[in-house]
Amino acid sequence: MRFDTKMAIAVREDLAMWQKLNVTAFLAGGAGFGVDSLVGKPYEDGSGNRYLPMIGQPVVVHSADAEGLARARDRAVARGLQVGVYTEELFATDNDEDNRAAVRAVPAEELHLVGVAVYGPRNAVAAALKRLPLHG
Repeated sequence: MRFDTKMAIAVREDLAMWQKLNVTAFLAGGAGFGVDSLVGKPYEDGSGNRYLPMIGQPVVVHSADAEGLARARDRAVARGLQVGVYTEELFATDNDEDNRAAVRAVPAEELHLVGVAVYGPRNAVAAALKRLPLHG
């Protein structure tokens, strides 16, 4: 099935593996709860055990350097796409309130991005993350 929309996440290439996974999970989770159409229905196994829902379409994960992340964020914002950010400062916080305060304290052009999530029309998302390689 080909979707009209796309969700893509880009993580900074020089992070430790646990950081890349953490950033990707946080950004995907935020997008899943911020865009109702992204979240599917809960799962249930054959024994009747219920499980949490998942995002209902593929998520493409890219890697980038700091400049590539900033460029992707700028392009996504300019295109009016839904954008999530994860900054380096969030590794030192341990709750959502402090996370929001850490991002709010820095002007957009000075954010120390380690991850960016972008959601919107398929072609616009692809254009925002143009030239960023898939994470491998």
